[in-house]
Amino acid sequence: MYSEFVKEFQIAEMTECEKDKELLNNIQIVKNTLGNMYNNLQFADSDLIDYYTYQIKAEESKYNYLIKQAKKKNLNIIKAI
Repeated sequence: MYSEFVKEFQIAEMTECEKDKELLNNIQIVKNTLGNMYNNLQFADSDLIDYYTYQIKAEESKYNYLIKQAKKKNLNIIKAI
């Protein structure tokens, strides 16, 4: 709980440019995570298919949210990714 407060405080201290860079960085991280999850799904046992499917759906939702935030700020996503 304390670590979440510290992170929120650190974000509040960032300049707008730093926030934009952090947003683009998070988009890249989620994109890489999704790629890894898709690869894991290809080789998953039948018991883990549902697990990876739900994980992928959650990461896709996060990715879509971050993309929308970047578009609202008119950030050039293609160059950043």
